[in-house]
Formats: sequence, C-alpha cells, structure tokens
Amino acid sequence: MDPSQLTRITGGQPTPLGATSDGLGVNFAVFSAHATRIELCIFDPKGRKELRRFDLPECTDEIWHGYLPDAQPGLLYGYRAHGPYDPQNGHRFNPHKLLLDPYARQLSGPLHWSPALFGYRMNHSRADMSFDRRDSAPAMPKAIVADEVPFNWGNSKAPCTSWNDTTIYEVHVRGASMQREDLRQPLRGTCAALADPHFIEHLQRLGVTAVELLPVYAFLQDHFLTERGLRNYWGYSTLSYFAPEPGYLMQHPNELRLAIRRLHAAGIEVILDVVYNHTCEGNEMGPTLSWRGLDNASYYRLMPGEERYYINDTGCGNTVNMSHPRVLQMVTDSLRYWATSYGVDGFRFDLGVTLGREGNGYDPGSGFFDVILQDPVLSKLKLISEPWDIGPDGYQLGNHPPGFAEWNDKFRDTTRRFWRGDEGMRGDMAARLCGSRDIFDRRHRRPWSTVNYVASHDGFTLADIVSYDGRHNEANGEDGNDGHSENFSHNWGAEGPTDDPQILETRGRVQRALLGSAMLSDGTPMLLAGDEFGNSQEGNNNAYCQDNPISWLDWTQAQSDAGRALSRYVGRLTALRRAHPSVRSARYGDAGQEILPGIPAISWFDASGAQLDGPAWEAEQERVMGLRRAAQRPEGGADVTLLLMNPTHEAVTFTLPEPAIAWSLELDSDKPAGPAPWDEPTVTVAPHSLVLLAQRAEPGEAP
Repeated sequence: MDPSQLTRITGGQPTPLGATSDGLGVNFAVFSAHATRIELCIFDPKGRKELRRFDLPECTDEIWHGYLPDAQPGLLYGYRAHGPYDPQNGHRFNPHKLLLDPYARQLSGPLHWSPALFGYRMNHSRADMSFDRRDSAPAMPKAIVADEVPFNWGNSKAPCTSWNDTTIYEVHVRGASMQREDLRQPLRGTCAALADPHFIEHLQRLGVTAVELLPVYAFLQDHFLTERGLRNYWGYSTLSYFAPEPGYLMQHPNELRLAIRRLHAAGIEVILDVVYNHTCEGNEMGPTLSWRGLDNASYYRLMPGEERYYINDTGCGNTVNMSHPRVLQMVTDSLRYWATSYGVDGFRFDLGVTLGREGNGYDPGSGFFDVILQDPVLSKLKLISEPWDIGPDGYQLGNHPPGFAEWNDKFRDTTRRFWRGDEGMRGDMAARLCGSRDIFDRRHRRPWSTVNYVASHDGFTLADIVSYDGRHNEANGEDGNDGHSENFSHNWGAEGPTDDPQILETRGRVQRALLGSAMLSDGTPMLLAGDEFGNSQEGNNNAYCQDNPISWLDWTQAQSDAGRALSRYVGRLTALRRAHPSVRSARYGDAGQEILPGIPAISWFDASGAQLDGPAWEAEQERVMGLRRAAQRPEGGADVTLLLMNPTHEAVTFTLPEPAIAWSLELDSDKPAGPAPWDEPTVTVAPHSLVLLAQRAEPGEAP
C-alpha cells in the first residue's frame, strides 16, 4: 500500500517490541519510561520525505504502542519522543530529532553528519544545556519494517562442536575478501563472500572449527574519523542491535544467513563479536540518534548526583545500563534474535566486565550473567567474554561465571615474552601451557574457559610481532600515540620488512613457535585471520580506522611459497591437536595422577631430563623446558606427548625423560614435517623452536 494512504492508527499491543507485521498491518511498540508522548513518523520509499506522523495512542507498563492498519513490510519509519529536556536530571528529549527504533531489523540509507543530529546547539555557550530545533530526519537513516518470512535453512544444522574440540578463527567480514581478486567486485567485502567455496575450503584446510566475526551489527561512521578522512573499520560503535551492517550486504540480510548456512554445512560454527557495553551516541556532547532521545535516563548509566554526565567505564563516552530490566531485555532479545533468526552459534562480548557491572561494581552474579545462563536458547551457545574494561576493578580475568570462556591476555603476553627470550618466564609459560589453571581452575570450570591467542584484531598481527619493536600508527592521525605502547614484540635485527635471510629465518621460527604454543596448550586456541600466511599491518597495532589494504587480508601472501608453507603448518598443528587429547585436556584434575605407571598427567623437565623442582623454576636465566602430558583416550588407552621448547639463540639437546617410551616425532617447528619414529635417547631442538613427541602406537593399537 502507498504509505501516503495510511491515515489511522489504533491501540495495538505492547508486545513484541519493535515493528511487527501480521499481514494486515504493522504493530509498533517502543519502550520509554520518561517520555510524555511518542510520535511514529512514516516516510516515502526513498526515506527523503516525511509523509505523516501518528501519536502512539497507548502506553502499557512504559511500552508505547500502536497498530497501523494496511501497513506492510518495507515501510520506512522512525520515532520522535516528547518529554523534558533537562540534562541536569538526565533527560534529553527533543522531538525535533528523528530516532531509530532500537528493535529495527533493517536500515535504509546512511547517516549524513549534520549539526541537526545533535540535541543541543553546537558551539553554543551553554554547550549541551542548549536546545536545538532543527529537524534531523534528512540526515538520519530510517528503520524498515522487515519482512520476517522464515529463511529456508534446508537440512543444514549447526555443527555443535564441543568446546574441547573448538579452534577459533577471528576474521573481519570486509577485510576477509576486499583483496580477493578471484571474486567479482560486488561480492568483495560482503557477507556473501564468506560463503565462497574457496574461502570455506581454506578454513577447512586450516582445521578451524569456528569463525569469530568482528561486529556485523549496523554501526556508525564516527564523526571524528570522517573529519580526518578515515573510517570506522572494526565496527565497535553500534547503531542498531538487531540490524546487520548495510555496508556488508549487497541487497538483503539473507546474504548473511546463507553464508552461515554454508559454513555450517562445512562443519564450521559462527560466533559474533558483539558490543552491548556502549552505543555510538557517545557522551553528553554526542548525537541524538536513538536511545538518548527515547529515554536517556533509562538506557545509560549516569553519574549519581550529576546526571548530566555519563559513567564511562568503556572509554567510549557512555555505558549501557544493564541494571534496567528493559535494557537487559533489549540485549537478551537481540542475542536470541541473532541466535534464532540467523542461526549463530555463539557470542564474544566486547568489554564483558561492563556487562556484569551493577551499582556496586563488577559482579559475576549480575543480572546480565544470570539471565544469559538460565536462558533456554542462549545458555546452550558458546559464550566468550573480553574480561576487562577501564572502570574501577576493571580487570577480571578468570572471574567470570562457569559457562563463559574468556580472552586470556596473560597467555598472549607470556607467550610473546617467552619466545622473545625474556628472563624469568619459564614458570609463567608453564602455567599458560596447562590451561592457566592458576586463573581458571575454580568453580568447576574447564580448561576450555581460557581462549589462548598470541594475536587478535586489537594489536600486532603475528608477522608484525616478529618484525617491529614499536608501533607504527602514524596513518591513524594521532601522531602515533594510540594503541598499545608495550607489545612484547621484537624485530630480530631490522625494523619492518627486510631481505636479510638470517633475520627472516629467525622470524619464521618464532612465528611457528608462537603458533605452536597456542595450538598445543590446554584451552581454546584462537587464530587471527591472515596469521596463517604472514599477513602484516605495516606495524600498525590499532588499525580500527584503517578500512584499506593496511587492514585487509593480502591473499597474494597466501599464494607465496612461504605463505603456503605456514598455512600447511597451521593445518598440521590443528590435526595434532585433534589427534592427541593430552594437549587439550577436558578437565583440570590432579596433575599428579598417574595415567600410566610412572607417568602422571603433567610432568616438567629440564634439558637433562631431570624433573623441574622449586629452585629450578626460580632460576630466572633458565629458559628451556619440556612438558610431558598424559591423558586417557575416550576410545580407551592412553595418550602421552612430550613438548620440548627452546626460546634461546642456540640449539639445545634434550635428554628424553624416564621412563623410556617408544616415541614418534610428530612435529619439529624448525623443519615442519612428520610423523616419524624416534628411537634416539636425545632430541636436538633448534633455536626459537619447539618439538612435539607422542607415544608411538603399538601394532593393533589406536594411534
């Protein structure tokens, strides 16, 4: 129906929230505890002209609602909220500002930066205490009434890989394919490219079981970046919690659903990196786009006694108020929507500590964690937290409730320092290899709770860890002062690219050792996309605003001899991980429990084959070590492996520990190959390298 012909509105229903079509009309429902009146604004199909406004006629339990007969999916709309403009008391209503529905499933048109987007007069002497009467509608994207026809998932089912068998591949939707010359131009940088058979085959060769996608929710191109000619690349500036980012779609959200279906068919799960800790509206000087205009005092945490200002535990200007039941409902409704409508298998929560904050600070028993863990849909998914924020007591690694995994930055930093050759790292590295039980072995948690990684989107790539001593972020326009100042990296003799064969050889060894450490440790390994073939960001360790080849994966490197060899090495590591339960313990258990006579679950040795004791652990200048692990195989029998690690500049000969075992050399990171029987009493490990031996199966036994 022509939207200009819509002339009446009835009371409708307060549930469900958002815009819901029943075939005969559309029900609209939106939360606001403090508004005095809310208008529904209808636009022409191009979103340029406002055709009509309707007062939502009913308010039930702080939900404003109305039913628009004859309205159909595809209708463009927004809201205007009336109420007090009283920043001192936390209220910022301004009906001149068009507001996005927080439950919008699809958006039309981009945001165009304009002074009209702000609820106050910019450059006014009273700053945000002033009031702006310009209409923001011409600059705003519009919500679209979505056509919720069920997507045909066919016979595809989610792989449901157990946590103990999971290997994660962190990847950016746009960056994964922008430099894929074998793809047609319209596909590059879109969700559809994730469904490309060549990309999926690459993931399968690597042996990863899950992709973790950087934010795919609609996000804002921040004003401070556009003014500098840059773009928000990572997407940690959420504009809508229910709508996919339009820039990642050619036409329709089903492109993302199709990609997920094809990944599932290949045995690969999909985890979304999600940002519920803050929104794109920033602090009191930010724009009024949705939540601020609908009910600022409910959606955000405000400073007690100074409600004009926002609590900023996130470093992004505002903090979403998870203590409010309707805000918590919005977040859980969003999570369930992506889990059910898009079939995603899990979520990684950006600044997860913020989500667990109550009025008295961080609480692992907060409402957010409680509601997630009791939810019949969400509690069955893979849940990962980034266990820190910048607020008081903001570092909470290991202090999340059972059911959540956590990014383990201690694993990242310890592993980098160990292979860099820092003194005094042997004991800390030993703890990381064994699932960081000093941090996570509590409340009956499992080793999978630690997500082990040496590189992620936030920081240096693996290639840059071994190529740069310092960050090189000049392209970000902040005089190189942004990003981590301490990366525990080393260039091994030259800053950046080099043709020196000795430096390149050392860099290659350290890269393979770092990858081996992550893949052969108890816990859940995570690989940064591109690290498997040596992708570089030119030393930029904070490429959040680099939507260009600095951040995009360079697939020409993947086709080089070195890139192919490194990718094969990663595939070998994941295969070894699958084959040997001793390198991915399912439980912490008793490290001293004998699995075989004279062979406990965990044993540590020095190069002479002697067990490491207390004084040996305290010898700061000692670096090399051997880790023998043993575990029962599910099908019966035992699995025993011996990991030998040499972070020094010289080759080290290890004497194999007693009791004698018929070993097979499964991996030598210096010369990736194997397996092969090993009957010698010693093993020489090259500089900056590791070796994995495994108990050789006797004839007729399981390998």
